[in-house]
Amino acid sequence: MLVLLPPSETKRDGGSGGPLRVAAFAYPALTDQRSTLVRALVALAHDTDASVAALKLGRTQLAEIDRNRVLASSPTMPAIDRYTGVLYDALDAESLDAADREFAGRHVLVHSALFGPIGALDLVPAYRFSHDSRLPALALKKHWSASVAAALAETSGLVLDLRSEAYVALGPVPKRTGSFFLRVVTEAADGQKRALNHFNKKSKGEFTRALLKSRRNFETVDELLSWAPTAGFQLQPGAPGELELVVEQIVAAKRA
Repeated sequence: MLVLLPPSETKRDGGSGGPLRVAAFAYPALTDQRSTLVRALVALAHDTDASVAALKLGRTQLAEIDRNRVLASSPTMPAIDRYTGVLYDALDAESLDAADREFAGRHVLVHSALFGPIGALDLVPAYRFSHDSRLPALALKKHWSASVAAALAETSGLVLDLRSEAYVALGPVPKRTGSFFLRVVTEAADGQKRALNHFNKKSKGEFTRALLKSRRNFETVDELLSWAPTAGFQLQPGAPGELELVVEQIVAAKRA
């Protein structure tokens, strides 16, 4: 089983790991592309105005440019600890025990716009770069899509794609048996379902945490669907190649 998570714009400062080593990340075939983006982002950071435009920053966010300027030499920490925000707050990786984290290292990827898909325990610095960031003469979708899709095609078994559609565009999982895109939906009293946007992140974080705490390497979607209610989740088949994580309407309203 492999779980694909989106990254987050917000990231924790600091870290106790050594400088960035992109060659040590999962999928080493992507090393050259990672290095190209790192060099381009560091170079961009020496032009404040260009960085503000490329990264869509407000004038109160100039510290993000400082992060990028030193990202090749700044301290690192595991990816699931570096990212913050709604999904990662619900995942609460720092509170997982050693066995849970080791399981995450083998079964969870975070798809970074800067680094591509990386292992949950791969060591990353603080940086600012998103799916809609723009680098001079470099289109992210063209840079990543085919090579990331090829890397993910090497994966066998059950794949759960929890990324946003914007990150899916940077490297889709090849359509095959055993690969599923997860949608978080709420069901109204009349039975109609609607997708949740911002508030789906908390549900995805809670679901991922439960998977890690279970430490079960599900081989088929049927095994996953059987387990879900025992962990308190309503998970069901959706459109072809999709699963729906159903959140009760009252719960979704409280989160709003």
